[in-house]
Amino acid sequence: MAGNTSTPGATVASRLLAVIGAFDERHRCLTLSQLARRADIPLPTAHRLVGDLVDGGALHRQEDGRYVIGRLVWEAGLLAPVQGRLRQVAEPFLHDVYAATMATVHLAVRDGDEVLYLHRMQGRISVPIVSTVGSRLPMHCTGVGKVLLAHAPSDVIERVLTRLTRITPYTITRPDILGTQLNRIRRDGVATTSEEMSLGACSLAVPVVQASDGSVVSAIGVVVATLKRDRQRLLGALQVAARGIGRLL
Repeated sequence: MAGNTSTPGATVASRLLAVIGAFDERHRCLTLSQLARRADIPLPTAHRLVGDLVDGGALHRQEDGRYVIGRLVWEAGLLAPVQGRLRQVAEPFLHDVYAATMATVHLAVRDGDEVLYLHRMQGRISVPIVSTVGSRLPMHCTGVGKVLLAHAPSDVIERVLTRLTRITPYTITRPDILGTQLNRIRRDGVATTSEEMSLGACSLAVPVVQASDGSVVSAIGVVVATLKRDRQRLLGALQVAARGIGRLL
């Protein structure tokens, strides 16, 4: 939710950004009053700004009167460097993983203290999950998130370990247990979860290491109903893809 933009010193640009920023994973479709409240601007101001954004294609007004992100913002978002080159390089490899496993396949990067999902492939028989392209989730209870957390700066790790929220009964909320897992992930190059984000869903993930400097730039993972079978096949497909992506970046 946007900060305080109702003060007299707030610029038009900051208010426009606040309106766009009012949308997130849980608020994809908003009424005018909801937009005004989440952007922290007066309703008449919101009405004027939203009208300009609709005219410019940044927002779209649906038949029911609610607003969603428009094509202009969507197209601009695709140009973001974090998505452009990485997604372009990774996509063929993600297709290979999906073809080999028929599991939901993710590509993700760290965004602050959260994991940002850049790409997802999911079939009709895939396990139901909460992540979507563009969504941000906690790092401590997702496979790709644990990989990225293990290789994050120490200050990020410390912050995350101090607020391990419980999502399911199986979410790890003890810093000592998660810390031990992070050490193992750095050592073995693989992370797992078992119903820690979604009941009935387990995940397996590996880092994508940029060949030029050895840095972990992203993570790829699969989500399945159980890791008790086919674990090595899943891991092998992910590792081959991760190496391929890392070489081309």
